[in-house]
Parts: sequence; structure tokens; C-alpha cells
Amino acid sequence: MKIAIVTDSNSGITPAEAKELGITVIPMPFLINGEEYFEEISLNQPQFYEKLLAGADVSTSQPNIYSVSETWAELLKTYDQVLHIPMSSGLSNSCETAINFAKEFNGKVIVIDNKRISITQKQAVYDAIKLAKEGKTGNEIAEFLAKTSMQASIYIMVTTLKYLKKGGRITPAAAAIGSLLKIKPVLQIQGAKLDKFGQVISYAQGKKRMLDQIEKEIQTRFAQEHKSGNLQVAMAYTYDRERCEEFKAEADEMLKKYNLEVAMVDPLSLSVSCHIGEGAIAIALMYKY
Repeated sequence: MKIAIVTDSNSGITPAEAKELGITVIPMPFLINGEEYFEEISLNQPQFYEKLLAGADVSTSQPNIYSVSETWAELLKTYDQVLHIPMSSGLSNSCETAINFAKEFNGKVIVIDNKRISITQKQAVYDAIKLAKEGKTGNEIAEFLAKTSMQASIYIMVTTLKYLKKGGRITPAAAAIGSLLKIKPVLQIQGAKLDKFGQVISYAQGKKRMLDQIEKEIQTRFAQEHKSGNLQVAMAYTYDRERCEEFKAEADEMLKKYNLEVAMVDPLSLSVSCHIGEGAIAIALMYKY
């Protein structure tokens, strides 16, 4: 079967990379001062952060589902099935909307809730591409992605509470206290939701907290994946790549004892950055096929 693989830009896969991989990426819209933009189509990363740091009001919205379904229909002219891998249903309603619309395609469009985002979602896409090349059907790939969906962890440290407050992740009172005390929350994504993992009072303390947790998970939760050679480590950041590269060097030093290294360092997609702000760093563990 010829399988068309579709994802969204929250995976961090750019239009240029999508073309190289032979897949389709649905651009996730975001709003700046009420005007709609799409990453690497109408606005790039430097332009976004220039506006963000100047105090622009940023927010996100869902992609036009009719446009998405038209993309599916166009792909089905040359492919037997479409496998759509959107961002986690726990972080956006776009996944559930796509699942409902896919019912109109009589099994030819499969939307998989892989419960991932950013670098972990990107790895799921890479796994799907590899499985498709091995001749697996869309249903078989979807079954694999569902089975491995929870085998991923992301830890994120943010430098500002402003955007978490705006998105309702924390109360205005907590944001005010946190800002006064210079508390930096460390967040985690394990499965569908973004949750609080801990809080630190310095950037150095936050990095150590995340690396300690990553090492703990290599030894426990991901011990089997590590043993089988199916464990991937990746990083992501907003705005400041140099800061993330410094963190990568520290992580690689720790990972040496496990014969691992950080395999990819990606900028977080702009639609994700709208909720986190500038200066964030993230590290992830995930199953890779």
C-alpha cells in the first residue's frame, strides 16, 4: 500500500524538511495582535521573537479542518491511505476534530492520537516513515504508534510565567508570586497533558533537576528501551539556541555512561512558543523504532 504521512507543524518539521522526507505538514496557525500567521510560510522564527520581545499579544488557534480534509482528499488521489499524526489530544482539540472528520473517508484516513508534541511527535513521524518503507499498512503503523505513545517524557524549564498565566496554566496570583521570588517552573509532558514537575530558583538548579530526572528514567522507566537500543534523547528550545547547546554539552557528559547522546536539538514550533515564551529549554526521552 502507498501510505501518505501527514503531521502538523507542532512536530517541529519545517516545510523544507517535509519535502525532503516526502510527507505533508499541516501549518498550525498562531495570532500576533489578532493577525494570523503560519510558521516558515508567512513568518519565520527571528521575526516572531522580534515581535514577541517587543510586547506583541500572541495566541494560537486550530487549523481550518476543511482545508485539512481537502489535503487528505488530494493525497488520496495518489495514495491508498493517509496516516495523520497530529499533536496530542490533551494539548489541543485539533486531534479530536480531525478524528471526527476522518470518519467521512471510510477508513482511508487514519488519525492517530500519539499523545506527543514537538520532538517526541517528530520521532513518531520518523518511526511511521520507516514502517511505511518496510511495507506496513496505515492500520499497522497506527497500531504501533498507539502502542508506543506513552513511551516518551519531556521536561521543560521556562524563564517567564507570563504566557503560562495567559494560557490559564497557572493563576495570576501564582504568577505574581513566582515572578517576585524568581521561581522557575519545570514542566513535564508524559502522555496527553502538560503538568507541573517542580520549581527551582535558578537556571543551573533547573538544568540539574531535569538531568537528574532523565538519568533516573533511563535507569527505571526506559531501562528496557535503553537495553534494546531503542532509546532516543533530544532537546528543544525557544529563541536562545546557544543556551540549549550549553545544556546539550552538560547532558552529553552525563549520558556518556549510558552510551547515549542528545540526537537532535530543535527550536520549538512557534505555535508552542506562544504558550511558553522565550528562553525555554526542554529535554526528552522517547522510544524510537
